[in-house]
Amino acid sequence: MRDRENKKIGNIFISKAIVLFALAILFVPEAKSSSGAFFEKFGVKCSIDESESMERSKDSDWWVNSGGKMLCRKGTGRTLQKNIPPNSKWRKEYKKTNPKDTDGGKHPQNIFRLISKSEWQNFSQEASFRINKFNLSKSPNRNESNGILFLGRYQDSENLYYAGIRVDGYAVIKKKINGEYFEMAHNRLFSTKKYNRQSASRSHLLPKKKWISLKSEIRDTDSGNVEMKLYIKKKKEWILAAEAHDEPGKYGGNVISGNGHAGIRTDFMDVEFDKYRMTEI
Repeated sequence: MRDRENKKIGNIFISKAIVLFALAILFVPEAKSSSGAFFEKFGVKCSIDESESMERSKDSDWWVNSGGKMLCRKGTGRTLQKNIPPNSKWRKEYKKTNPKDTDGGKHPQNIFRLISKSEWQNFSQEASFRINKFNLSKSPNRNESNGILFLGRYQDSENLYYAGIRVDGYAVIKKKINGEYFEMAHNRLFSTKKYNRQSASRSHLLPKKKWISLKSEIRDTDSGNVEMKLYIKKKKEWILAAEAHDEPGKYGGNVISGNGHAGIRTDFMDVEFDKYRMTEI
């Protein structure tokens, strides 16, 4: 404060500074800390465009690998929603490059992939998700394996683990190694109905317009295996939904060891997400 003689003015400036500092703490997402934790509140309005590589992403924490862009609105992150405008660059781009999966470019969010720039080894991920709309695309890639999924130890698009919930009502844990998928766990979680792609009511058996809280864990064991767990929150408690163990030679070769990126994958739906957290374990 330059005018030290004017205490009244000085106090006003100090009060304003305190308020601004408090607002900054409240609304700016936390970065990954030295204690091994990252918490994304989606409190600041954002629009993160898809980029061809992690290095080209303009955001300090996230890389939108596919899906056009991620938006932050009203305290939540979200995929693109509904039909995007005809003059959108992403509608034009996907109409040229992948019209099959994006309904002629109208729904780039059908293949949404959000990757963390930070790398993690033994850690948990958690977030809340709300499905606003299922996109009943004619794409042959719209099937029962679609869903809301956490990515773990992501090396590249061909080598990673994932865990989450599928549109057929099952909790799933999978490994993708050299482009080939291996199912490690598959447990019914929602609905007793049988999935049917051709049915408007049975082609998606997950709750709509309702917040679903999920958590995944991945860690190395003393024996050199990889342990993965998926939880869902019910009545404020985490309930184990699926568990799997990877070991050398069991699912397509070696385990995916060491650090890797984390993130979110969603398929053929408009989704919001909130309170995304990663914690070392």
